[in-house]
Amino acid sequence: MPSLRTALLQSSGRPGAVAENLKVLDEAAARAAGAGARLLVSPELFLTGYAVGDAVPDLAEPADGPGARAVAEIAVRHGLAVLYGYPERDGDRIFNSARLVGPDGTPSANYRKTHLFGTFEQTWFTPGDTPVVQAELDGVRIGLLICYDVEFPENVRAHALAGTELLLVPTALMHPFPFVAESVVPVRAFESQMYIAYVNRTGTEGEFEFTGLSCLAGPDGTARARAGRGEELVLGDVDPGFLAASRAANPYLHDRRPGLYGSLA
Repeated sequence: MPSLRTALLQSSGRPGAVAENLKVLDEAAARAAGAGARLLVSPELFLTGYAVGDAVPDLAEPADGPGARAVAEIAVRHGLAVLYGYPERDGDRIFNSARLVGPDGTPSANYRKTHLFGTFEQTWFTPGDTPVVQAELDGVRIGLLICYDVEFPENVRAHALAGTELLLVPTALMHPFPFVAESVVPVRAFESQMYIAYVNRTGTEGEFEFTGLSCLAGPDGTARARAGRGEELVLGDVDPGFLAASRAANPYLHDRRPGLYGSLA
């Protein structure tokens, strides 16, 4: 099976300006497609910006809202799948969500962040309750988490047990936590034997200073591709053959003893 070239868009766009962020996404999609990518991943809440404060209710939209339709047009125009973060309105509730749109513009998956970080998120968002959301792209099984979710090993292991091969994690990692991008994410990829595309914001928004350092971590525990601190489009390859060989050589999943772990839940 051929590798799945994946593009990581490290950018904060323009917080509060959906139209401008869609332009940034469109330009990145064009560059990514030109480099052979079949998948473009953008950061947490990229559609609206992260630090938008009490504008969250006004910027939130349904999963199939105008932002979704605009992203679908981008995906079709450039012939690649797009993962974007956005505030999802469902009745009176708002979720911190990520939506994957296929190269044909069809929605593939929608995930609601299950572990909300800090006062800002806990004030405006409702936690999701579905831990494993998956889709297929070019024969690769893709899973979705958002930012803080990946810092809980149970979440990543649940994806591994469900067969996820590439875990997409749009994020808004801020100072003083760069070690999450540098160390925690590659370890998660190794201990659960998968690829993880961890895609961060960059720069300063309100009280938050984002660390950048987006990466595509491989099942060998290394960063197969790594961004710096600024705006950047990084490309890396998800190689199913390498993943299969790594899983055969590293028996973590095979050697588990679930009967011993019941008390952990």
